[in-house]
Amino acid sequence: MNKNIEILLAEDNEDEIILIEEALEDAYIKNVTLNYVKNGIETMKYLKQNVPYEDKQRPDLLLLDLNMPQMNGHEVLEQIKNNASLKTLPVIVLSNSQNENDIEKSYENHANCYITKPSDYNAFKEVLKLIEEHWLRTAKLPKNKLLNSKSLR
Repeated sequence: MNKNIEILLAEDNEDEIILIEEALEDAYIKNVTLNYVKNGIETMKYLKQNVPYEDKQRPDLLLLDLNMPQMNGHEVLEQIKNNASLKTLPVIVLSNSQNENDIEKSYENHANCYITKPSDYNAFKEVLKLIEEHWLRTAKLPKNKLLNSKSLR
């Protein structure tokens, strides 16, 4: 992996944001820029490059929590996958939920992957290593382009 990979983390829990940042660092995952938003509305603003995210580039990968305020992860996923300019964005649902309905609904809304967050820190690090191995080194991702925000609004 030689280019910098942009990951957007949609997560409302500050402790889990810090956990993911530390686990990425401890797992020696390099060339990753992790940006985060704390609710579904901010996620969509970021992806559509609306104020205050006009200068942000489209992420290469979205890590999406389901249980967020204002607009939950299922609603975000549905909006992304129904938007011609966003639907190719790989979305990994990263949730505490092990509920079969959440898993099924995520795949019905075209999530690329569903991962239940491990409670153990070392297991969490391992999950992030696996994400990096598959999504950032092995899988071919769509070209990261600046979006035309006028076409997304």
